[in-house]
Amino acid sequence: MSLEEKPGSRQPKYMLVLANVISYVCHPVFFSLAMAIVLYKLSPSDFVGTPPQMVIRWFITIGYTTLFFPLFSILLMKKLDFISSFSMPTARERTIPLMATMIFYFWATHTFNSMGIATQLNPNPGPVPPLIYKVLLLGNFWGIIALFMVNIFTKISLHTAAAGAMIGIILVLMLNGHVNMAIPLFVAIILAGLIGSARLILGAHQRGDVWLGYIIGILVQLAAYVYMR
Repeated sequence: MSLEEKPGSRQPKYMLVLANVISYVCHPVFFSLAMAIVLYKLSPSDFVGTPPQMVIRWFITIGYTTLFFPLFSILLMKKLDFISSFSMPTARERTIPLMATMIFYFWATHTFNSMGIATQLNPNPGPVPPLIYKVLLLGNFWGIIALFMVNIFTKISLHTAAAGAMIGIILVLMLNGHVNMAIPLFVAIILAGLIGSARLILGAHQRGDVWLGYIIGILVQLAAYVYMR
């Protein structure tokens, strides 16, 4: 996911700077936590009866499993020379980081699916996470698996896969909820377009890899919803 200008690129400097900013701010590693917070704001009816302290605990759980541990593992890989740079400019370099992220995303999915289930060790497990969170995390886990498989053949855009998942989870809200999601969907599409354009401006991916990322991101969220409901 190179954030540097490729040799031969003739993009204006201000476009490259803007594309870099968009790529960093909208990096896919932030997606799960950011969307968990956005979904909490967009669909408060799904959290009726859930104490705010519990929602914060969910945010923390999602944060350390899908943000902190992936970043920490990539830092270790860089120190151990498993990757040449944090941008991982080739598809091959992304193989081990994707495998590690897959494990962390599975952990997050399993944790949320286990919440609210009484056991002998925990007879009072607390509130059950809403369906939309379980769909989000399962879709992300399936998405990482799909990206890992496709990455064997081509350097698919992880940025646009996250952008597609953003659109997909809002479509799930439209299918499952009673709130008008037209404006959030429009904003998500515009943001997804900016992310894809930034990756193309930087020369980080071919156009087909950008579009394939969108398609996989949307499909895994819809598939997770069909599976979970």
